[in-house]
Amino acid sequence: MNNYCYKAEISMHEYKKTFSYNNTEMLMLTIIYPQISLNNSQSEYKINSQINMEVSNYKRYAKYLFKQAIKTYTRSLNNGYPFLGYEAYLEYFITYNENCFLNLYFDKYEFTGGAHGSTVRASDTWELCCATHLPLSSFFKPGTDYKRLLIDEILSQAEVIQGRQNIYFEDYKALIIKNFDEDSFYLSREGITIYYQQYEIAPYSTGIVEFTIPYSKIGWRPNC
Repeated sequence: MNNYCYKAEISMHEYKKTFSYNNTEMLMLTIIYPQISLNNSQSEYKINSQINMEVSNYKRYAKYLFKQAIKTYTRSLNNGYPFLGYEAYLEYFITYNENCFLNLYFDKYEFTGGAHGSTVRASDTWELCCATHLPLSSFFKPGTDYKRLLIDEILSQAEVIQGRQNIYFEDYKALIIKNFDEDSFYLSREGITIYYQQYEIAPYSTGIVEFTIPYSKIGWRPNC
């Protein structure tokens, strides 16, 4: 076991900012993000740099939303209807942090008026000893048709869920295949979780859809 990189120490931080115009709140920005500590300074720097870059990019995006909010506010004033303040919310979640692997995902929620906001998810998987950013293919033996293996398992799980709850679109099977994204995954203690964004296979009310494929079916599990 590589004790120096077995697990990261994680501290969560919060950044809040209110953007106002004409004495009116245009946009509320909230970012909840981690910073990690490791006994390996190079790995620590590389992972934190990636997180900091994503946070900085979101702050820049918030400035764009602020400009859009001002335009919406001006139209609202000119047409005599109320303005609903914008909201931008970025939050990180740690799904796995042991056995020399770190996995996190972050949800970006955005409200710009209308009936409801929208959320987009992204994720990063790291091997802690060298801070290697890992793709989905790295968890399978060379030559494995891992995409087929995962989709077959997802279809099997989805069929059971749909039969009980009817929460997907009618053509969900075709959509599961069409919208499968190799970047949309994270590690958990139970297995590899594949997720689908809002509206990809189900209506808004269902949210982001997740399917966890057990490590026993994958033939691999996190280990230093």
